[in-house]
Formats: sequence, C-alpha cells, structure tokens
Amino acid sequence: MTIEFSSVSTCEYADALPREQFMDYAIHSLWQPAPKISGPAFTVKCQPGDHLMLHAAIYRANPGDIIVVEADDQFAVSGGNVCAIAQRRGIAGFVVDGVIRDLAEVREMGFPVFARGVIPKPGAKKCVDPLNQPINCGGVTVHPGDIIVADEEGIAVVPQASAAEAFDIAKKRADKDSSMTLDEWQAKHHDNVEAILSKLGFSDT
Repeated sequence: MTIEFSSVSTCEYADALPREQFMDYAIHSLWQPAPKISGPAFTVKCQPGDHLMLHAAIYRANPGDIIVVEADDQFAVSGGNVCAIAQRRGIAGFVVDGVIRDLAEVREMGFPVFARGVIPKPGAKKCVDPLNQPINCGGVTVHPGDIIVADEEGIAVVPQASAAEAFDIAKKRADKDSSMTLDEWQAKHHDNVEAILSKLGFSDT
C-alpha cells in the first residue's frame, strides 16, 4: 500500500520528528492557497549564481518525486517553462532554498513551488555537481529518497528509513484530535496545563 504522507498536516509530524527535520519557515508556498504535496526527495545542489543542475534534474527525476534544491537567493534557479516541463513529467513540486521567477505563470499552471521568494534575474548554466547527494535545504540535511511533506504549515523532511513509523505516529495524532470535540479537548488541555503548573510550583496568589 502506498502511503499518502500529505494526508495529514505537517503539524502532526511534530509528534514524530525533532525540530531539526523541519525547514526554515522562510521557505514557503509561492502561491495561495498553498498546495499539499509529499513524495521522495530528488536532491540538487546549485552553485551560487548557477542553476544548471536543477535544469538537468527535471529530466532525471521520476514522476512523483519532489525536487529539493540547495541554492542561493540572488539568482532565480527556474522559471515558468522549467516548471511546466517538470509538471508535464509528473514531478510533484519543487522545494528550493533559493528563488525562482515567472511566478504568475507558475501560479496559473498550479505547479507547487516552495521557495524563499522570487527575483527576475536568472542564474547561469556553468557549474556541474552530482545529483542525488545529501544537501542542506532550509537548515535540514536532506538525503535522496527522504520523504518531503509540504503544506501551508511548513516543510517536514522524514528520513526514508523511518518514514512509515513517522506517518503512523502522525496519523494517530490526527485521528485522536479529530475524534474529540473542542469541549473535550479543552477539558484535557486544562487538566494538563494545571497539572504542569502545580508540578512546577506556580501559584495564582
């Protein structure tokens, strides 16, 4: 059975993953409403001012992959046509520690791009780096095949080896929360907060 990792919010993965598996909040969906995507990472490193390897990756990543890019924020690593080709090839989206351009085109085609922002000036095509190597994206070390889960709440990087376990924990949390009314949740929350305050010696007087 294929797990649809984005069927639960990235918030639920907080129960399953440490803080260092969540990317910098500055990397966000570039159009709204933010899409929900998940899939294995196809990793790319672009040298500063260069975007050759992302352009190479769109022809090498598999359908369903999310292309995850370590780049800089001074030059756009892709534009509308690159995103259109990626979409045509079935790539699930881009997560870029950097910037793109042609946002209106990307938004119109509905291709998911999570990045730091946009800039009109594109990079060069001069630098070669190996594809599918460990990279740093948004402060997280991303390995090829790690599961990326991205939505309006943020971006989680789920290590491939523990992905099924992390999903199970996240799904149980989501199911637990959805099964309670707000009154029931409030009662449990209040009891828990008061118990912690008492344990720590807090007093209202």
